[in-house]
Amino acid sequence: MFDTWAYTVGLFDHPVNEYKSIVATRVVHDYYDADPKRGFYGGGGIDSRFDLMPIGFALAGLPPDTPQWGRGYKKALGECFTHSSGLPAHCSCLPVYTNRVDLDPEVKDAWGLPAMRVTFDCHPDDVKTMEFMRDRMLEITAAAGARKKWALPIGEVLPSRHLMGTCRMGNDPRKSVVNVDNRSHDVANLFLVDGSSLVTSARQQPTATIQALAYRAAEKMTTLARSGGI
Repeated sequence: MFDTWAYTVGLFDHPVNEYKSIVATRVVHDYYDADPKRGFYGGGGIDSRFDLMPIGFALAGLPPDTPQWGRGYKKALGECFTHSSGLPAHCSCLPVYTNRVDLDPEVKDAWGLPAMRVTFDCHPDDVKTMEFMRDRMLEITAAAGARKKWALPIGEVLPSRHLMGTCRMGNDPRKSVVNVDNRSHDVANLFLVDGSSLVTSARQQPTATIQALAYRAAEKMTTLARSGGI
């Protein structure tokens, strides 16, 4: 699973200078819970922050109608970067059984060993969730007074820095990789404490949850080591 997202940008008449200092997020959870009336499963949280650095903004953050080169492009860079603010949404990503990381049966690496193969497709509801959150953020941007608003394209696979799943936590060794303490069912002294043990995505950054599980796993390791359990 990924930390799927949607992202919108608003251009304001006055400078907002969102690029200055440390990014401060404000999370809106009005659309966090799933609602059957929407016709799909999923929800998400909305941040208020401007993540785009100058180069990234120049390549992907400008209004869609901006000239791609020349005087108009230069003018847009000078005006838009200091007058823009962004809204990213962190959305549901449903666990799909066919999404997996395994060894490729045909492709080999430089040492002649099977290469890693990643198989992933978004659940159709995930795309609908991102589109729903995008539309809500455009409404919020308009209500905030933006004179122009736009959204980054939504695709079935988006770049993400938060990966989850593939080594799920569970009680049944036939259906999971680690137990409730993040300890491998098959290798007694192996603990996996990254996002791979999560069985669902969090509709927000999973870092704090991963840290909490890591602290708990560390305490378990210490107890086991002192008692000769590992």
